[in-house]
Amino acid sequence: MKFADIGLSDELLRAIDEAGYNEATPIQAGVIPSVLMMRDIIGIAQTGTGKTASFVLPMIDILAHGRARALMPRSLILAPTRELAAQVAENFEKYGKYHKLSMALLIGGVQMGDQVKALEKGVDVLIATPGRLMDLFERGKILLTGCNLLVIDEADRMLDMGFIPDIENICTKLPATRQTLLFSATMPAPIKRLADKFLSNPKTIEVARPASRNENIEQFLVKTSERNKRDTLRDLIEAEDIATAIIFCNRKTTVRELAKSLQRYGYKAGEIHGDMDQSSRIAELDRFKNGTINILVASDVAARGLDVKGVSHVFNFDAPWHPDDYVHRIGRTGRAGAKGRAFTLVSSSDDEAIDNIQKLTGYKIPVHGGAAVATGAESPADDEEKSGSKRARPARGGRGKGAAKAEKAPARPAEAPAARPAKSTRGDRKPAPSARRDDQDGPDDGWNGPMPDFLSVGFGN
Repeated sequence: MKFADIGLSDELLRAIDEAGYNEATPIQAGVIPSVLMMRDIIGIAQTGTGKTASFVLPMIDILAHGRARALMPRSLILAPTRELAAQVAENFEKYGKYHKLSMALLIGGVQMGDQVKALEKGVDVLIATPGRLMDLFERGKILLTGCNLLVIDEADRMLDMGFIPDIENICTKLPATRQTLLFSATMPAPIKRLADKFLSNPKTIEVARPASRNENIEQFLVKTSERNKRDTLRDLIEAEDIATAIIFCNRKTTVRELAKSLQRYGYKAGEIHGDMDQSSRIAELDRFKNGTINILVASDVAARGLDVKGVSHVFNFDAPWHPDDYVHRIGRTGRAGAKGRAFTLVSSSDDEAIDNIQKLTGYKIPVHGGAAVATGAESPADDEEKSGSKRARPARGGRGKGAAKAEKAPARPAEAPAARPAKSTRGDRKPAPSARRDDQDGPDDGWNGPMPDFLSVGFGN
């Protein structure tokens, strides 16, 4: 269905056209007309389906009628994390540029005084994480009695992060008669109860089975061993025609070590994880966006919501411990109709994790036969890295296929093993499900401020 046939305003259609879109995705075609008819909506859609635009676009036209009053926003969008809230804000800026609408973004890590000033002027739409919103409400800095439209985005993620009590509390602060839109990739029982309690005769729109296979993404398992994962990864990188790639690790320490390893081998690699401050994350993402680096090693802080155009490959250096994380990780490629490839490195210890992923997705991931399965001793260069040696390597420019093997540094001296640190990535093992490792990113490990302009977020979000 074309956007011109959905009933959106000419100003909005102009902004959509300038962004390069004319065809609505299934979730957009299903949701937008019903929102314009003032229906409550339950939208069930996985990442990459255009979910965000399905509520942003009709909201812009709805808000075009009326005027904001000080401290009383007319609509509210709740998002579970800072980066998701900031990306919704970018959608409003992009597609609302021909409407005179005001917006406030309430997320942690930003000076509260600046947010209060924005609220005092009166805003049409308030985009917030639950924690910061409740903080400002309890300080008497905001009134919600004028909100006639509520969006709860990524409700299942809200559940995972323990925000459902906050959501229920916030709902009681809004007018009883309002329009409510709830979006979720899955519909567990607590989310169903939330919808039953706060939505009025909602229309349910489901565009795909939750966590189903994205046909635009070719998925592969690559068998290896724990001690040879770096060799296997480099072989894959050399064999694939990579434009830009994200490599996911389970732990922040692994992210740091792997990024340094790839840099030593001449790859243009960067890193992003929860121990980095806001300015460092923005700088690294900027380098990834502008092509200074084309490989980004990341923890799961980057898996949900991050939409960088043109990611051709995703590599799971570590098989994710939770199957939902697998879906969100590989969803960084194959977005908005583009093709992508996803590789997951697995050893015998990953059998249970892979079984759970395949049960969730209903798809048996094929084993990739194009990359060698490393079974022997570690490469001299990797052993050298773990020993802490500072042996210099020649500078390299572009990377050709097969170049990594030819450019490995010579073996270290025989006495080097004594210098090897006690802690090594090869000793990493899956922690107990009930405990979170100190070096694993937490669920709200998001941005400390608004997202930068270079993160292009459109209908593929």
